[in-house]
Amino acid sequence: MNGAAELMSARDRVTLVTVSYNSAPVLAELLGSVPAGVPVVVVDNGGSDATAEVASGHGARLLRLERNQGFGRGCNAGAALAETEFLFFVNPDARLDPGCVEALVAFADAHPEASSANPRILDDRGRTRFRGRSALSDPGEWVTGGIPSEATPVPTLLGGALFCRRSAFGAVSGFDPNIFLYHEDDDLAVRLRRQAGPAYFVPEAAVRHSGGRSSGRSTEVARFKGYHMARSRAYVFAKYGKSLPWARTLGRALFEMILPHNLLSSRRRAKHLGQVAGAWSARSDGGKFGDA
Repeated sequence: MNGAAELMSARDRVTLVTVSYNSAPVLAELLGSVPAGVPVVVVDNGGSDATAEVASGHGARLLRLERNQGFGRGCNAGAALAETEFLFFVNPDARLDPGCVEALVAFADAHPEASSANPRILDDRGRTRFRGRSALSDPGEWVTGGIPSEATPVPTLLGGALFCRRSAFGAVSGFDPNIFLYHEDDDLAVRLRRQAGPAYFVPEAAVRHSGGRSSGRSTEVARFKGYHMARSRAYVFAKYGKSLPWARTLGRALFEMILPHNLLSSRRRAKHLGQVAGAWSARSDGGKFGDA
């Protein structure tokens, strides 16, 4: 098989899924970075912008949800349309570096035991975003020695660019639909590792992620995100048997709200006020996302 055929073969084996909530202004950059031959599913999560037009202009398949179902449910809905061996969940405000898809498929072929992986995720300054530990992992599970320079098993995954075998994703029933936003990547990583095989960090593949651009940077958005961040934290802490999940979530929200740097940023104040409100709301339902 020649080199061009190998590249096309790798691309045919991956479906990229992205969830847009009024993300049209950044979505075009992501779709423009996806190599030819890679099927793409764009989930319009109840937005009201030009996501459909952007998806159509780049030949992507569009799935329209009537209301915002949250990140995890949106990903699940998009994954249900895929027929390829691998799934690649990528935030709409990210873009793929050349060779990213091929490097991830080559890694998966070389590591058949792996269920999932993160590529190297770089911010606007070229710095690698990497988490070597997770609050949901078992004690003692973490990566030491800094950012790995080669493919390395990790205890958690970042949802901004998450690659996995479709069979593994199905075996764990995908993202937990009880989580609206935040911590769904931690939760999925734990279940994948326990039930389907280890998760890896793969530095040979790279994605650029300009965090926070997909849904805007207003104080209203900051409060909304803070609210759901706290609710999700209370829910996953309880799910994994962490002590005093609601009290710990509220205590952290209150502590972060009084930090001095909040005085300099209305967005930070809105975020932490949202966290306090979200933590307080979770006292009655545990932070579980319902269908209402």
